[in-house]
Amino acid sequence: MKKIAFLLLFLSLGAGLSAQFELSAEVRPRAEFRNGFKTPSSSGFDPAFFVEQRSRLYLDYAEEKYTFRLALQDVRLWGEVPQIFKNEGGNTFLSEAWGQYRFTPGFSVKAGRQIISYDNERILGALEWAQQGRRHDALLFQFEGEKKVNRLHLGFAFNSDDDIPEPALLQRPGANFYSVSGNYKSLQYAWFNRTFAEEKGTLSLLAMNETLQNADSTVSNRQTLGTYFTYQVGKVTLSGDLYAQTGRLGGNTVGALLGGINATYPTKATPLTLGFEYISGKDDTDESADVTWFDPSYGTNHAFNGFMDYFFVGPANGTVGVTDLYLKTKWKVGKAALLAHGHHFLTASEQLDDSGDKLSASLGTELDLVYVRKLADAVTLHVGYSHLLGTETLTTLRPGNRQSNNWAWTMITFQPSLLKTENKKK
Repeated sequence: MKKIAFLLLFLSLGAGLSAQFELSAEVRPRAEFRNGFKTPSSSGFDPAFFVEQRSRLYLDYAEEKYTFRLALQDVRLWGEVPQIFKNEGGNTFLSEAWGQYRFTPGFSVKAGRQIISYDNERILGALEWAQQGRRHDALLFQFEGEKKVNRLHLGFAFNSDDDIPEPALLQRPGANFYSVSGNYKSLQYAWFNRTFAEEKGTLSLLAMNETLQNADSTVSNRQTLGTYFTYQVGKVTLSGDLYAQTGRLGGNTVGALLGGINATYPTKATPLTLGFEYISGKDDTDESADVTWFDPSYGTNHAFNGFMDYFFVGPANGTVGVTDLYLKTKWKVGKAALLAHGHHFLTASEQLDDSGDKLSASLGTELDLVYVRKLADAVTLHVGYSHLLGTETLTTLRPGNRQSNNWAWTMITFQPSLLKTENKKK
């Protein structure tokens, strides 16, 4: 990987004057204190503390007809390997490797390992909070009208694994069986976006099909259909989404919903955002085999339902679902900003305890605080603290018995541009 990086750097120095090249980097260490992060802690458990670092090198090259990106990435915990070593497990890998060719100003094709991210990243997102991020190996056809008022993207992916040596993989019984867990076997989607007149808002439509491998060599198909919008009404900005999932998983019918709406009002002191989100679950009393819980598998779930990641990050909250009532705001603090988010969580389904009695719908309340300060043009500091006060329902449904849980973190991000050449047309 190092040889490839240095070779591309060397070649870039000799690039034609009609091309543009940029070499940039990112170093992002994050220290975390976890005491009930993702799920309640338990009596006798000790908090965890660690530092995880992401390091990236970006190489971007552009000419009139095409664009190319290669991003190398290393993710590791501080101290996970000895100071003196010859070999290690291999935490360095390709984050992005794609090329985009423009057939016309409004039509292009993009192929390779890439970020697929749309709208508020609820269904398809980059997941850049996670140090490794989320990437897809895909082929995209992009149609974009003048000034990008109308945009249509068509995406396709087909995944294979390397558990069988390549020659045998070419033709044999079960040659296309896909054994990588947590991923789709194939993906097809269409995303359409329109910007309203005077840029008062946008409307997006998404239709996506996932083909998932079953253990018995058959496949399942699940479809996600929905819309996302933003619109300015006077001083108030409205934003919302509504998605339905259908299809079949392992022979079982899928019928699930996700929906939310919020309104942001810019007061003299600070903007206030009030909203709610509903993600369907499955009642304990529902004895059918139907899949009624929504699964936002490929979104940036950390951005929703509280920063402590109790829902759809790590543990997926089972089949309970969630209703999230929230209030968000942000203040200027000198040259910095302080974000404050408050959430109250409820189940989105009827749940029973071991005695068969109905549990209260309330899961708990979370407060998230994040201090953000730009120290230099390419350096940003984040400091965060979150506290979750859970209920008896939460500790009944999830591992752990402590109702009071907290998490603290600090992160500094360096993102310098190391070398850049500008286009010089004759």
